[in-house]
Parts: sequence; structure tokens; C-alpha cells
Amino acid sequence: MRKMGTPTAVAVLALACIATAAEAGEGGGSSYNGGVENFLVGAAPPPGFYVLEYGNVYRANKLKDNAGNDVPLPTFKVGATAAATRFVWSTPTTFAGGNLVLHAIVPLVDLEVKVPGASQKKTGLGDITFGPGLAFHHSPNLHSVAAVDFVAPTGSYNRGDLANIGRNYWSLQPLYTMSYIDAKGFNGDFKLTFNLNRRNTDTNYRSGAEAYLDYSAGWGLGNGWVLGVGGYAMQQLTNDKRAGVSLPGTKGEAFAIGPSVKYDNGKGWFITAKWQREMSVRNRPEGSALWIKTIIPF
Repeated sequence: MRKMGTPTAVAVLALACIATAAEAGEGGGSSYNGGVENFLVGAAPPPGFYVLEYGNVYRANKLKDNAGNDVPLPTFKVGATAAATRFVWSTPTTFAGGNLVLHAIVPLVDLEVKVPGASQKKTGLGDITFGPGLAFHHSPNLHSVAAVDFVAPTGSYNRGDLANIGRNYWSLQPLYTMSYIDAKGFNGDFKLTFNLNRRNTDTNYRSGAEAYLDYSAGWGLGNGWVLGVGGYAMQQLTNDKRAGVSLPGTKGEAFAIGPSVKYDNGKGWFITAKWQREMSVRNRPEGSALWIKTIIPF
């Protein structure tokens, strides 16, 4: 951890000012990364062990209030770079017509936050996600997954810090994904995730429940390439709470869209990439992100 600028007390004061202006999800953040998924999100691989690598670069220099207007801060920047490894075990065990899939995501994060009078940077292990799911293969083109993820508070957290890699609370994320795949035609994918958060015991703060829809749509060129668009939409369903008291005007929302591309060599290896720009944001930072995902079969 490296601190720059004024002492910690000023950093805490600056963070408190931000929280007052835009506090959807404690500190304006979430335990789910909107837009993390892309093409093939609902197509689980056949039985075996797999490793997926995710890369993400996120930059934001605007903070939006409850009306969607800019919070008047002379300096506000959030920069995050992450590399996450996802371990997937697609088992031969079947239940209710689907095969059991187990996974875990281990992220490494470099985070920097700048506000008036203070800035801070941290690098380290983020919150680990893990859980079971059932993968269904309805046809050669149509696939889906029903799952439940758990987010563990493994990332570093300090109540007085400006930049925190971890959220310091558990989250439960029931989800459903679906993918339609056509090498020479339409490709469409979505992932619907409900993010249910526990209380941060250090601050007695509970971030509200959220709904995320990651999506992608494109056209297969017949040579392994798919070109299209992707992004996410999010809506916070309940207000945040402090000490059990609901805080009006703390629901966040956002929409993001941008170009997306996929290449599949037809032999078990693929890579996807997309850039997305956030808009229609309330009570959250507004920025842009680059996402890259690839799979390594064993």
C-alpha cells in the first residue's frame, strides 16, 4: 500500500464527502463487476478441467449523484487493472438434465483512487468468487447455466482507507446464463445476476441488493470470428442501510455498451475482447472498461 498527498485524516474526510454525494453500494462500488462476461457465457465446456484468464482495465473520472448529474469535484479519478484466473471443473455428474460444474475466480487487482486533497493506491488479492452450477445443452446451438456464486471477503480492507480492494462482506449471487451460437449467423448471450450483500461489520453498513444483466450480440463470419456489441445494465433494487436504517436516494443504476469480438479456433480455445462505455449512471462512478477473456483447456 502506498499513500500520497495529505494525511489519512484528510483522505477519510474526502471519502466521506464522496459517500454523501453518491453512495449506491458502500463507497459507490459493488462485489459484482458489470460487463465481466461476453460471448459464450452460457456455454459450459464438456467434462474436464479448464482455466480461464480475464483481464480488465477500468478508468473513471466522473462521479454521478442520485439525479445522474456530475458531483462537482475538481479531482476525481478511479483506475483499476485486474488479472483474474478462473478454475472450472465440468464434472460428468448429472442432475435434472444438467451436468454439475464447479468454479472459483481468484483476482489480482491494482487500484488507485484520487479525490480532492488525497490519493491512494493498493495492489493485491481481491475478493474470491466460487460456487456450483448446472450446465444444460439444449441443442448444438443453445446452451445455458443455472448457478449460485459466493463472494468471500478475501481482499484487503481498512475502514479508514480511500482505496479498498476488498468489500469486507460476503455476497450471494444466484444467476442464470444463456448462449446461442452460430458460426455463420446470429450469436447472442446474456447473464442475469442478482447480487445480495451481507453487512460490513466494520462500518455497520449494508449495500442494497442489485440486478445485473451482462449481454452480447454479434454475427458469425464463418471463419471463427464473431463481431458485435456487448455491455451490461444494472439496477439497484433496494436502498443501502446504515445501522439497520434505510438510506433514501442510494439506489444505483448504469448502462454500458461497446464493440465486442470473439475468435474461436474450433479446437477448444477461444478469446473474446470488448470495450464498453458507461452511461445513464446514478450514484456511482462513470467510466469505461476493456475486458479480455480466454480459455486454456487441459
